Amino acid sequence: MYVEEIIFRLKKLYPKGDFHINRDPYYLLISTVLSQRTRDEVTIPTTQKLFSVFDTPQKMANADVDEIQELIRDVGFYRVKSQRLIEISRTLIDEYDGIVPDDIDKLIKLPGVGRKTANCVLTYAFDKDAIAVDTHVHRISNRMGVVKTATPEETEIELEKVTEKEMWKDINGLMVLFGKSICRPVSPKCDKCIMNDICPKLI
Repeated sequence: MYVEEIIFRLKKLYPKGDFHINRDPYYLLISTVLSQRTRDEVTIPTTQKLFSVFDTPQKMANADVDEIQELIRDVGFYRVKSQRLIEISRTLIDEYDGIVPDDIDKLIKLPGVGRKTANCVLTYAFDKDAIAVDTHVHRISNRMGVVKTATPEETEIELEKVTEKEMWKDINGLMVLFGKSICRPVSPKCDKCIMNDICPKLI
């Protein structure tokens, strides 16, 4: 299948995958919330700074919102996110004994957590078969003709239809790396791309 060939080539290009990810469920959940509309170059150090002070749901739930705001000021919408982090942490304590659930329906009920964030947690923290569709996955899947969709939610559904389940958890990490380095939103490096013989944009 076409999509399997894409994943096969990306695995050869990035054999280690996205190996910098901290796989602690709570850290990953909070980091992914912070990453919304924020570049990784900002999200990663900001999350590390935040967790140097508030590294558990209990600490975050009892934190002063102004202190969290100061720690995460570099990310987009930091005021809204500061309150969300407190609400998420309180919900985890009240409903899940402070443990991040490994169930999509429970995750998306957390304040500010959508399907992309939930699927990132399931994929990277719990090693579950899920497709986390961010802007890179949505763009590349459509650009390469794997799907024809208007929203990330539609992309997730269509990718599940055309991709073997055991490949789902590879998609996000591989396409994010590919989307940052080669298949960029503006000025993609098509001349250096390992897909240029199969990409519908070039043949």
